[in-house]
Amino acid sequence: MRASRLFSGVAIVPALAIVLIFFLLPIAVIIVRSFTDPEPGLGQYTAALADPTTLRVLGRTFATAVITVIVCVLLGYPFAYLLTLVGPTARTLLMVLVLVPFWTSLMARTFAWISLLQRDGPVSAILGFFGAENATLRGTLAGVVLAIVQILLPYMILTLYTALAAIDRRQLAAAQSLGANRYRAFWQVYLPQSLPGLFAASSLVFILALGFYITPQLIGSPKEAMIAQVIGQRVEKIVDFAGAGALSGILLLATLGLFCVVILAVAPLRRGVSQMISGGEAR
Repeated sequence: MRASRLFSGVAIVPALAIVLIFFLLPIAVIIVRSFTDPEPGLGQYTAALADPTTLRVLGRTFATAVITVIVCVLLGYPFAYLLTLVGPTARTLLMVLVLVPFWTSLMARTFAWISLLQRDGPVSAILGFFGAENATLRGTLAGVVLAIVQILLPYMILTLYTALAAIDRRQLAAAQSLGANRYRAFWQVYLPQSLPGLFAASSLVFILALGFYITPQLIGSPKEAMIAQVIGQRVEKIVDFAGAGALSGILLLATLGLFCVVILAVAPLRRGVSQMISGGEAR
């Protein structure tokens, strides 16, 4: 037993070393530099939070991430739910459709969206057919959100499907046998049990959307810049590593805060679902 534990401890050392050297150490260096350059203190953070432009960019970034999550939920939840209803063959085909975007590089997909969203492109032609003449989504927030949703939607679907597949569908039949119709059984029995998975998938998509750089850079415009673009400009053009570190620290704190909120929100949901299931089994 001791030998097995020792082997397990030694086996994780390379993985921990990789995480420490290539992930935690760079973050620590950036954060420390944001507190010490050009002088020790919170000057970089104070300047970032006092800058109206930076605050607007932060607000736009969070708004874009929230909109992305909402659209992904509206599109991803029905698709993930459908995956739990169909047979193995249909599920495999639908899963292939979900996984196809992972087989194409992010840059290739972004350039494809540039062609689709530019003026006189296919999307512009479709909008013109419905009366929106000379409409173009490239360089707009709507175009950026559309491209980000297409990239992040598989993450929403796969995470949701994992949670939905674990729900016992016999509970729906039991609820209907007790007098609930199909829709009431879904809203009162199935949906509450899927909320923890929905929170987890939404958190994943939200965090990924916060850090998007290439897609807003190529499809959006300077007026629609997100925080990752501002950080990149500070590093590449101004060579302000301390200011970029402060913005990264603010984004990191926001992400950690979101994790705390999700954990605090999911824990009562899990307890409520467990009590509901155990109460139903007791009856």
